[in-house]
Amino acid sequence: MGSPSGPPFDPDDPDRERRERDTEPIPRIDPDGGPGYGAGPGLSDGPSLSDDVGYGAGPGYAGEGRSGRAWIRDPEAAYQPPQISEDELAGLRADATGSTPRRVLPLEDEPSSLVARYLFPTERYRGEWKRHWIHLTTPLLIGIGATFVLGYLSGFLAGQNVGALTTIAVLLWFAVMGWVAWKVADWWYDRFILTNKRVMVVNGIITRRVAMMPLVRVTDMKYEQSPTGRALNYGTFVLESAGQEQALREIKNLPNPNELYLRVVEEMYEPQAVEARLGKEADEAKADDGA
Repeated sequence: MGSPSGPPFDPDDPDRERRERDTEPIPRIDPDGGPGYGAGPGLSDGPSLSDDVGYGAGPGYAGEGRSGRAWIRDPEAAYQPPQISEDELAGLRADATGSTPRRVLPLEDEPSSLVARYLFPTERYRGEWKRHWIHLTTPLLIGIGATFVLGYLSGFLAGQNVGALTTIAVLLWFAVMGWVAWKVADWWYDRFILTNKRVMVVNGIITRRVAMMPLVRVTDMKYEQSPTGRALNYGTFVLESAGQEQALREIKNLPNPNELYLRVVEEMYEPQAVEARLGKEADEAKADDGA
């Protein structure tokens, strides 16, 4: 027998694997099925590349098994919406400490007659607030001081038999108390109003003054609380509109500043959420009335 053709076998030959791969015989493709590439489990209609959960039209992939199209991941097929329990929803209504629920609805369902005249029909009312009672500190202290001083002075002058001066002291006391009553009435008619479109301040007894600022024009808003304000729950709001001086730039002595701040911010950034919440509360109230 003759020696085989070709170079002798060399295990260290770097081209050996390439030559063996190039000279490997190509298997015969039998259309009737055979061990090469027929209807066996390799590339047939078996479970390897068929319409199974791995590559078929399952929940994770679009298209059909042997459609010839590229496999595309369906982002919505495997998405599961988050499940929020009632306890978690209740926690969203709590304040920062988690001890007491935070009020998120307007103080009144309908505006008062004082405010309703300044709202147009398509405007949604969100609430109105009188200034904190600390706003009356100065006139009340003046009234109390005048009562003690003029009362003592009237008694002293009555003992001196000077009736004219006593009458003047009494009239002066009535004038001071009338001024105090005027300040109290002015405080009562002074309202801060929030709607879904603007913030307003209405004040004045004889001369009415109505100032407003659209919510879309508010570029910056903050509130300030002194130590006394934190103890008594009042503060001063500062509203900025495009860096210009406005009639509503500074509003002093507003009650519950944190609650009011959250209401205004929510109305500015999440008006749809406010509408949805108020609608839900209205439906629950109607259901309770029907029950």
